[in-house]
Amino acid sequence: MKEKLIILSDLWGREKSSWLDHYTPVLEEKFHIVFYDSCELGEIDTSDYRQDHLHAQFVNGGIEKAVEKLRRSEKDRVHCLAFSIGGTIAWKFGMESGKLRSLTCVSSTGLRKEAERPKGRIALFYGENDAYRPDEAWLKAMKLNYRVLSGKGHEVYREPEFARQLSGEIVRMIFSMSSGAPYGYSSKCT
Repeated sequence: MKEKLIILSDLWGREKSSWLDHYTPVLEEKFHIVFYDSCELGEIDTSDYRQDHLHAQFVNGGIEKAVEKLRRSEKDRVHCLAFSIGGTIAWKFGMESGKLRSLTCVSSTGLRKEAERPKGRIALFYGENDAYRPDEAWLKAMKLNYRVLSGKGHEVYREPEFARQLSGEIVRMIFSMSSGAPYGYSSKCT
């Protein structure tokens, strides 16, 4: 039986998620994938589909609604891949539920405001040119595996080559956890 991997979308939700097709060929081969639209989880009104409008709804109660729905849906410990606001949802889900086995976040800039980290194996990826990424001091203080990607911006996760490399890294990391072998993310994903 395949291990479960949940994927949480970015702020745009399912409507602008065609880039996920770059991840699924590798990941679906190895895992049972469950996709969550962050907008649906957070009960976000998408009738005004502008970034500032969506973001304001997430920070004004949407994240908490999303975390609660995720807690009701996911009863067992899970592996999670999350993008942007989805990473904040997954992080808080892990803090409240204790149900994260592993968490891989890409461009989850809101995490820089967190003071504690959830249990589980965590790896964060940020573009060097993402103005809102956490600083090095925060990343080191939280004792996280992380990588800052040279010359990349916030939407690095939409790039096909990055998606393929990261998908391979996730497969190797999760299978090393299952075997009990130590594993750290390699530095090849640039």
